[in-house]
Amino acid sequence: MTAADVDWEALRVEAVRMTTLAYCPYSEFPVGVAGWVDDGRMVSGCNVENAGYGVTLCAECGMVSTLHATGGGRLTAVWCVDGRGETLMPCGRCRQLLWENGTADTLLQTPEGVLTMREVLPQAFGPDDLATRGP
Repeated sequence: MTAADVDWEALRVEAVRMTTLAYCPYSEFPVGVAGWVDDGRMVSGCNVENAGYGVTLCAECGMVSTLHATGGGRLTAVWCVDGRGETLMPCGRCRQLLWENGTADTLLQTPEGVLTMREVLPQAFGPDDLATRGP
């Protein structure tokens, strides 16, 4: 898949919509994300905060949960935005989630343009590492 094959505007619109569903009473920083799945479905999520900050869920966590709850598959393209609709770069934890639930070639809209997961998480640790380096 190339960046030209992706309906980026549909992803952005859904990600922005998801910011309106975010539960963020502490930070007041809504985040929404949307992604295409290899079977053509769109999945999305929003951040859900908690008074115990360590158990707050990033928007990408919600999207990955939706991915698995609706049939699984692999993410092919993802866009994450803030409450103003501005592109956000996923944090390191969420990049790992995207790697695990996509591929090295999954496309990510970033503040610097479209990049692959291989570019935003170089030398990633994934399932193949467990198979080749585990006991």
